[in-house]
Amino acid sequence: MLFGKIDYINLLPFHVFLKKSPLQSSFKKSIEYKKGVPSNLNRALAKRKIDAAVVSSITSTNPMYECLDMGIIAQKNVNSVLVKPGKICDDPASETSNALAKILKVNGEVLIGDRALKAYLEDPKAYIDLAKTWNERTGLPFVFARVCITKNSNFYKKLTKNFLKQRVKIPRYILNRYANERQISQNEILNYLKVISYSIGPKEKIALKRFLNLAKSNSCQL
Repeated sequence: MLFGKIDYINLLPFHVFLKKSPLQSSFKKSIEYKKGVPSNLNRALAKRKIDAAVVSSITSTNPMYECLDMGIIAQKNVNSVLVKPGKICDDPASETSNALAKILKVNGEVLIGDRALKAYLEDPKAYIDLAKTWNERTGLPFVFARVCITKNSNFYKKLTKNFLKQRVKIPRYILNRYANERQISQNEILNYLKVISYSIGPKEKIALKRFLNLAKSNSCQL
């Protein structure tokens, strides 16, 4: 089994959960080996180089995928998917965020992930939060990514359900490592994780369907 890992802070609780879970060491090692930005994992899953990953919502409609009810969700603001007004420039790491900016007609440079979070924390007024803008116009959360699989369905369903039932506490030594690596303080990491959720329920499914329909038609009717 090969699970692709997005090495962003927004999935840190899931990574800690996997680390603590009684899983085969070979599976845990494969997670560290098969890691990358969302766009890379999208391609890896489509080519079956991995059999599961948290992939961008816009590519999760691939008919070869089985999508589970776990993902990366912002109920209102997200602080790590931003647009810096000015010259239009997509972020090559995320197809979903680029599409969302176009749907919302927010023009500028798209930034995602930990570098976006760091930039936001340094100067929040310089950026437009795409999830916040989406919520203000629709009243809905935004689903940036979801877990998709191509095989080993029962294993991944059980794994993700167990994660969603737990409240994961991140050990201080891991927080310290991420804080040093990303140059974001431990308190800022913990505060950021409060705006991220992972369970895709009825409201999230409505939001996801609306986004995918808009992305498909390449229009904005919010």
